[in-house]
Amino acid sequence: MNKFISILSLAALVGFSAAAQFPGGPGGMGGQRGDGNGRPNNAQQTPQLNLDGNAPKGNSKISGFVVDEAVTTAVEFANVALYNKATNKVVDGTMADEKGKFSLTRVAAGEYKLVISFIGYADKVIDNIKVEKGKDIDLGVIKLSTSAKQLDEVTVTAEKSMIEEKVDRLVYNAEKDITSKGGDAADVLRKVPLLTVDLDGNVSLRGTSNIRVLINNKPSTIIASSIADALKMIPSDLIKSVEVITSPSAKYDAEGSGGIINIITKKSSIEGLTLNLDSGVGVRGSNLGLNGNIRKGKLGISMGGGGRAFYNKAATSLDQSTLRGGNTVLTKQTADAFDNGLFGRYNLGFDYDIAKNQSLTAGINLGTRNFIRTQDYTTSLYTNNVFNSTAYRNVDSKDLSSSIDVNLDYIRTFKPSQEWSVSTQYSKSNLKNNFLADLLNESGGLTSRQKNLNGNTNQEFTLQTDFQTPIKQNQVFEVGVKGIFRQVNSDFSYLFAGPTGDFATDARNPSGLLDYSQNIASGYMSYTYSTKNKYVFKVGARYEYTTIEAKDQVKDINIPSYGNLVPSVNVSKTIGATTLKAAYNKRIQRPGLQQLNPNFNAANPQNITIGNPSLRPEITDNFELSASANIKKVYLNASVFGRQTNNSILRLSAPSDTLAGAIVTTFENIGKQQMYGTNIFGNLNITPKWSVNAGIDLYYSYLEGMAQGSDGVSSLISNDGVVIGGRLQTQIQLKNGWGIQGFSFFRGNQIQLQGTQGSFYMYSLGFRKDFKNKKGSLGLATENFLGGIKVKTTLNSAQFNQVSVNNIYNQNVRLTFSYKIGNMRMVEKKTKSVKNDDVKAGESNNMNN
Repeated sequence: MNKFISILSLAALVGFSAAAQFPGGPGGMGGQRGDGNGRPNNAQQTPQLNLDGNAPKGNSKISGFVVDEAVTTAVEFANVALYNKATNKVVDGTMADEKGKFSLTRVAAGEYKLVISFIGYADKVIDNIKVEKGKDIDLGVIKLSTSAKQLDEVTVTAEKSMIEEKVDRLVYNAEKDITSKGGDAADVLRKVPLLTVDLDGNVSLRGTSNIRVLINNKPSTIIASSIADALKMIPSDLIKSVEVITSPSAKYDAEGSGGIINIITKKSSIEGLTLNLDSGVGVRGSNLGLNGNIRKGKLGISMGGGGRAFYNKAATSLDQSTLRGGNTVLTKQTADAFDNGLFGRYNLGFDYDIAKNQSLTAGINLGTRNFIRTQDYTTSLYTNNVFNSTAYRNVDSKDLSSSIDVNLDYIRTFKPSQEWSVSTQYSKSNLKNNFLADLLNESGGLTSRQKNLNGNTNQEFTLQTDFQTPIKQNQVFEVGVKGIFRQVNSDFSYLFAGPTGDFATDARNPSGLLDYSQNIASGYMSYTYSTKNKYVFKVGARYEYTTIEAKDQVKDINIPSYGNLVPSVNVSKTIGATTLKAAYNKRIQRPGLQQLNPNFNAANPQNITIGNPSLRPEITDNFELSASANIKKVYLNASVFGRQTNNSILRLSAPSDTLAGAIVTTFENIGKQQMYGTNIFGNLNITPKWSVNAGIDLYYSYLEGMAQGSDGVSSLISNDGVVIGGRLQTQIQLKNGWGIQGFSFFRGNQIQLQGTQGSFYMYSLGFRKDFKNKKGSLGLATENFLGGIKVKTTLNSAQFNQVSVNNIYNQNVRLTFSYKIGNMRMVEKKTKSVKNDDVKAGESNNMNN
């Protein structure tokens, strides 16, 4: 612990020694260009652009930073219009990025004026701009003054694209998605390029599930426990956008070998009061959400939340054979399942402006998950093809959890792009994974009962500080330190009872506990440099030192401390309308709670799972090359990537030593993974109101590791194959507020060390009618209306063969309704938050929750 504190203290001294210099910021991509529908007007009206299609193009650039003159903070996404002084026509336009920076390229020589506008601000006009051929103009910091006029209604006619690409991430604007309303976060993520979400809600990025998921740049212990479970707690109506970061900079935690997914929920920076209602009812689920915001002067308060109930049916079959004592035991099993659950997420937030350049934000987020599954198993055993016995088992499984995240953040802005922040967060989740099994005879009579109790607590405290400052006008330096203190506790036991007696300890099955403490000290430095010929270099390094103390019921578990130096390099080059990128980074992946939990889960005694508290982290090297281009009405992005993971955490299955015909699955650091592939996606605006976007993912996967042979001796095995997936989505805006959206998705077989997980597909169609006052909408959506989904998984080794089939009856039709009330004026909101891009989350075993 002394070494841990010393590292954190040394990094803190480095962080506070950075010196401030002239305001500026990194070059790179500005906002998206306007589509030429309208012209700019004053801040109290809808800003529009009407571009002069005959305007000449040149090779000069006009750039600058837009800030609020009162608080000297960036005005994000301000509208920028360039007028030809001679014709008074708009010849170019763009939007400022999240740092207030904008850039107009390909400007021809001539005389211009620039008009900058944003809701809640008075228009800013910069006149007499003279552009000489081949020379760039930097307007520096441009200050906007706020407008005192109150808005009864804000009308936005220029819409974001469904998919946007920024300098370091891909953004999917989920608030434009019609078909996901009434669903959960997993329904939204299925439509995001580069991501794959299976029927259980397990997420993978470019073929790997070793990712980190954040909510509003913040971690949560429920996500650390299971990403799939966490996604079911977030109603889709609360999601504004999803950010996919495939090559994180040094500022992000080193965890998440495949990358980072950041889910941004809807929130308002408003003056006044608003209230939003989202609801839906369907064949397979219903939802209700209510969110309110109020702001007066320096204080803002937000409160809200949403809940979702679902219900579904499934049927499974299992055929497996194992070698045991020279005999072959064949298992044939069928099961019918009925699932129902209730999920919710609720929040209370505050923000207060201490001064013009200082603010405090605080928040409390609560989550709840109640998932109940009822299954009826029929299991027949054969020894050397001779019938042995049939067993009947009814199982009620309960997967229950509650979580709380509390944060307090301070940010001080010295001047544009120069800020210092301190962020804290406490997070805790309580989980219960219990089951009750009734063992029956052939006539349905109760013969005995079995119960498994498994309680888990996962809590962490985070403290971090960050500082960034511009250097001249084309460089940015960032530095920060962070400490994460985690505690995981798990206890489990088995109870047994006769048909009429009370439950007592079941000596035939193990019981135990796990106490697991993990502390991480880290520090980073990052440097961004932009050149006049449109190169952007972002390099950095992060060092993390991890200490672990663990013990089970009888002994201490020896897991050595370890340190990791994690470099990252990102380079981009813009050539006309094309952007080229290259990136390299090293990442680590620590095991999550479900991999560590030593509970012996025998809800299905023929297919048992158990965690491994001795797991060590994975180390991954990532390489990526990409190109993107805007060609008239078409946006295209193509990338190739490579990834190698050493000390890989893989699922490993083997026959049980004690239960006839059973297979036990656990997790081991036994191998390595290599993956090489490509992603191609694009967006086509057929008309201003009809767009189509599509993508294809293709990669080669190779895995190798150690597994036991038929003689009980471990040997090296491997598996490889090509995986393909894709998605297609279209959206049409019709007259009188009507809209239509269709979506389809396909994922091919997934390669595992001991076999493959089968392919599946999904599709949906949705309609929406916006009310005339733009304050509400009514929608109808349907999913998989032609039939359910079938997934076949095959595993094999020298000791066993297993084929499992899951049939999911998830046809769904739902009706949605949303409405908002209130008057508002947009204001700048300053936020800074904890980002723990950290633990490897477990995989869910609950089909289509």
